[in-house]
Amino acid sequence: MLHETYRLVYGRDMTSRKRAHIAMFSIAAPGHVNPSIEVIRELVARGHRVSYAIPASFADRVAVTGADPVIYTSTLPTEDNPEAWGTELIDNVEPFLNDAVQALPQLAEAFTGDVPDLVIHDITSYPARVLAHRWGVPAVSLSPNLVAWEGYGEEVAEPMFAELKQSERGKAYYARFRAWLDENGLSGTDPDRFMGRPRRSIVLIPKVLQPNADRVDESVYSFVGACQGDRADQGDWQRPAGADKVLLVSLGSTFTKQPGFYRECVKAFGDLPGWHVVLQIGKYVDESELGEVPANIEVHSWVPQLAVLKQADAFITHAGAGGSQEGLATGTPMVAVPQAVDQFGNADMLVSLGVARRIDTEDATADALRAAVLGLLDDPEVVHRAEEIRLGMASEGGTQRAADLIEAELPVG
Repeated sequence: MLHETYRLVYGRDMTSRKRAHIAMFSIAAPGHVNPSIEVIRELVARGHRVSYAIPASFADRVAVTGADPVIYTSTLPTEDNPEAWGTELIDNVEPFLNDAVQALPQLAEAFTGDVPDLVIHDITSYPARVLAHRWGVPAVSLSPNLVAWEGYGEEVAEPMFAELKQSERGKAYYARFRAWLDENGLSGTDPDRFMGRPRRSIVLIPKVLQPNADRVDESVYSFVGACQGDRADQGDWQRPAGADKVLLVSLGSTFTKQPGFYRECVKAFGDLPGWHVVLQIGKYVDESELGEVPANIEVHSWVPQLAVLKQADAFITHAGAGGSQEGLATGTPMVAVPQAVDQFGNADMLVSLGVARRIDTEDATADALRAAVLGLLDDPEVVHRAEEIRLGMASEGGTQRAADLIEAELPVG
């Protein structure tokens, strides 16, 4: 139905478009690659040739979609060393410019003689926009998280960056950014607008997770909701016989050095009558650090999260963009324990939607966690609201609509 709607809106059958060369650009981070995977798989299935620029550590993940990995060397910190991002705002933004400056020549050379018809890119891939300008082809941002609304600059960005812009390090950063843009044919372009204001953006999150959604310019930003696919390649999970309730606990893949938190989870739900717990502890914590683990808790360094959530009754999450929308897409009530960056805002948004409770890490005791989870499931309004949001997300279009919108940006003729 959605596909037919878009055929009528754009006045042409999207499936009959000529085979195009589409270039995707991203960074080596699960939260930036994973949201795009199913969209890329769909574009390939529609007959397009997709080149996906990515560091080698994610090449296999890209290749299974049918896209051609274009390998480049990145200087960005990886999920193995999150501490390298530092503690100040400048520590979080400077690495992206540094990486862009050194990656641009690599990427330009990789596409010599093979210029794409369209560039799609993660929000962090500055070289993608420069190359699209150089090549004279359209560029479309794929945003894995919230986007700017009308008034965002005055309300959020300006206060956040004011101190940085007055510091010597901040002034040097902006001067270098402007010089880099000037050198690459984007003279006069404001770095803040370059980073945060794309010409066209497809937003890979449900609209309910977007703050001030009523003030987002939908001529620029199109929300398509979760693009999850069946994730069959990640494996399956089966609910144990006799489990009345299933709880998934996961802090994602990066901010998982939390043995104390996991011990509190074991204490909270171990031997709780009728409950089965799937506890993902990541690769930085050894199961031996948890002490004695009761039989109703299975411990893994990694689990096929979506497969578990489809059968879970509750979800303790760090409220990353991926986990938040997977919890919403499966109608699973959540306890949000945010760890970093956008997770705090996501946690508050989930709470405001009526489907979650927030507990900060320092307050995440066994008693608090147990009370939050049991309280969620005892509240019929939470269950009703979770199901209402799940149904609403299912109507946003997801992968099919994202691919339709990308095809609509391809040059005609």
